[in-house]
Parts: sequence; structure tokens; C-alpha cells
Amino acid sequence: MAFGSMNGGSRQAPMTEINVVPLVDVMLVLLVIFIITAPLLTHSVKVDLPKASSSPNITKPEHIEFGLRDDASLYWNGEPVTMDQLAPRFAATAKQDPNVELHIRADKHVHYEYVARVMSIAAKAGLVRIGFVTDPSLQ
Repeated sequence: MAFGSMNGGSRQAPMTEINVVPLVDVMLVLLVIFIITAPLLTHSVKVDLPKASSSPNITKPEHIEFGLRDDASLYWNGEPVTMDQLAPRFAATAKQDPNVELHIRADKHVHYEYVARVMSIAAKAGLVRIGFVTDPSLQ
């Protein structure tokens, strides 16, 4: 131990021991802080992403095949339509059968703005069953 003596006449030697207790305390506090904050630093959001299946989906005949091309042209069951015609057609279809499904088949180069606009018009008209058609052979 490096305690000084009460003897005032003798010359004291410098203390050669290092007290490591404060250093260990600081390290333990930093370790606890790291353990608590490390899980909070992950910015990932747990999302259940959809999986594309290779088996075809068997659908009922009560559905609308809606196509969007990359030049923003719209097709209702193969028939060309305009954006202004969508709201009344969706409303009439939803009035006839509220469980009708809307299958959107969009070109891979079409802007998302057009897809979102069609989905919004369909949802406002009362169609709640909206799905996307993909080609499982292109995986």
C-alpha cells in the first residue's frame, strides 16, 4: 500500500501504484450505456414483405383487369379508357358488386404516380379489393 507515514522527518517516495478502481467504474458505466443504446441504433422497420409465388392465382370471374402502359395509357378489361372515365366506372361497378376485385397490371416502366392515382380513384369509389398482377416467370 502506498500510504504515507506520520513520520515527518523521513523523505517520502513517490507513489508508484495506480488506482484502477475509478477506471473500472467508468468502463462498466460505458458498457451499460452501450448495452442499453445499441438496440436503439438500428433504424430497421420490421415489414412483412409480400412474396411472389409461381403458382397462378385462381380468381373469380367478378374482377376488373386494369392495365397501365408506360405511356400512361389506361385499359379497362382491354378497352382503352381515359382518367376522367375512371371515377364513374369504378363507382358504377362498386355499386353493382362491392366485392369486385381490381387487378392492376402495370408496365414496369410506368410512373408510380399513375398507379397511385388509379388506386386512389378506385378506393374513393368504394373498391377495397385491389391487387397487382405480376409475371412469376420473370423472377
